[in-house]
Amino acid sequence: MEKPKFKTVQEVIASGEGLPERYLHTPTGDIESQPLDAPVPEMDIPAIDLILLLSPSDNGRQELSKLHSALSTWGVVQVMNHGMTEAFLEKIYELTKQFFALPTEEKQKYAREIGSIQGYGNDMILSDDQVLDWIDRLYLTTYPEDQRKLHFWPEIPAGFRETLHEYTMKQQVVIKQFFKGMARSLELDENCFLDMYGENAMMDTRFNLYPPCPRPDKVIGVKPHADGSAFTLLLPDKDVEGLQFLKDGKWYKAPIVPDTILINVGDQIEIMSNGIYKSPVHRVVTNREKERISVATFCVPGADQEIHPVEALVTETRPRLYKTVKKYVELYFEYYQQGRRPIEAALI
Repeated sequence: MEKPKFKTVQEVIASGEGLPERYLHTPTGDIESQPLDAPVPEMDIPAIDLILLLSPSDNGRQELSKLHSALSTWGVVQVMNHGMTEAFLEKIYELTKQFFALPTEEKQKYAREIGSIQGYGNDMILSDDQVLDWIDRLYLTTYPEDQRKLHFWPEIPAGFRETLHEYTMKQQVVIKQFFKGMARSLELDENCFLDMYGENAMMDTRFNLYPPCPRPDKVIGVKPHADGSAFTLLLPDKDVEGLQFLKDGKWYKAPIVPDTILINVGDQIEIMSNGIYKSPVHRVVTNREKERISVATFCVPGADQEIHPVEALVTETRPRLYKTVKKYVELYFEYYQQGRRPIEAALI
């Protein structure tokens, strides 16, 4: 059951009451013995040309090989040639910034309701000892269109709704191409992941604001987790770092590459690929001086779809690793707030 809502981070800052203890992390193990703002090395991930993934040329085959290597090692790639102009991506970024800069009363018109994910505010508090993330967010289901709850879609700033609709339609194209590219990189029929993803797949877009934080060594923007999606498309802040991925017990920062979309594998592709493509654990750290903005879109299979390893990827040398799962995301949120990985429940 959800506990009463807490103030947004912007409200905490505006109150001038200092930093509530609810945000302070106590390190729990080797990985977390370092301060949260300790310097970390940069990931070495390629920028993939989305158009080339579907090309039968030698260049296309090289691109598929790069994709395979990155997704089996890191579970993350930067994608270019995605069909969106720099000006359009800039517009999304600016509208996000403008929304979070609105007066509190205006933003509260879109406030999340208790027990629901959609809307403006902060994430659900499920236990009294839950450490809070230093983030305010606006969470909207954007696809299918009949699932949209338009009373949560901001009317101000002007153009927000229309731009989000356009962004959703453009992302649809990227999603289909990326699913086909992943299948081709594993030498599968190019529609095999798309077919399992289903006609009723959902898209949820989350606009994130990480205000400047007085204790970046002790307070986290988003606690470590892997995504419950098939995969996630992210427009990261173009100036401020913060996103980090865990590999072999060490944290690495995601590079900022202008004009690309970052795509990371979610748990459901890890299951479909029988563990070949990894759903990486990641977190967001905070910054003392600068606010950070990002926009994430989670691509989630239809609720009735049965998600399981593709048969062609189950062999004697690589036996089946995961059970068949349905409605994975419902299980996901409960596990996330407990700091547990829901994919563990899917392991055979």
